[in-house]
Amino acid sequence: MANTLDKTKVKAALKRKVAQTYEPVKPAKQFGFVHHNVDCIGCRACEIACKDKNGLPAGPRFRRVMYIEGGRYPDVYAYKVNMACNHCAEPACLPTCPTGAIWKRADNGVVDIDSTLCIGCRRCEAACPYGAPQWNPQAQIVQKCNMCIDELEAGRKPYCVMACMMRVLDIGPIDQLRTGTFKTAAVGAADKVVRQVKNMANPELTNPSIVFVPHSKGRVDGS
Repeated sequence: MANTLDKTKVKAALKRKVAQTYEPVKPAKQFGFVHHNVDCIGCRACEIACKDKNGLPAGPRFRRVMYIEGGRYPDVYAYKVNMACNHCAEPACLPTCPTGAIWKRADNGVVDIDSTLCIGCRRCEAACPYGAPQWNPQAQIVQKCNMCIDELEAGRKPYCVMACMMRVLDIGPIDQLRTGTFKTAAVGAADKVVRQVKNMANPELTNPSIVFVPHSKGRVDGS
């Protein structure tokens, strides 16, 4: 918490950060998410599982289920888009952090955070085009999804994935998810994935590690 920060630890981190020049990490394997927009029923079990796992108060949500509705009778539509931190190949949040609290893991590409180093400047929150860093008003620090790194290291999947009753959310090597060579319950044999859906920031900004099975009305031209 902000009121129990180890000031010596933070000062040491600041000195290290000043002395460093940011170089993008190229992990041995990049894990990412896949979400099936059409089959998602919007139950938000993933949201609740995530909040429970991370002990989050009311307000901040690492994972967010967004309801998209539109059209005009009788041609109406509705679908869900599910997003958290996208563990980008070129994360915008990372180089903005003055203490080095955010870093990218070299083994699996997870963009992790050490909130004990957070000084509450919220620069990462402003930099992220996908709204991943979340301000915790009680702790006065920024927190975010780290893909349940403790679960990954134990050979299990993140809480959000395990809580999904429809099996429309999953993780895997992002290069294989993009090409359809990684088998997962979230993507059927006939499904085609895309990198971007409507109202999502341009993936060229940070190269996010997420793909979607899109609703027909959620496709972006050219995707």
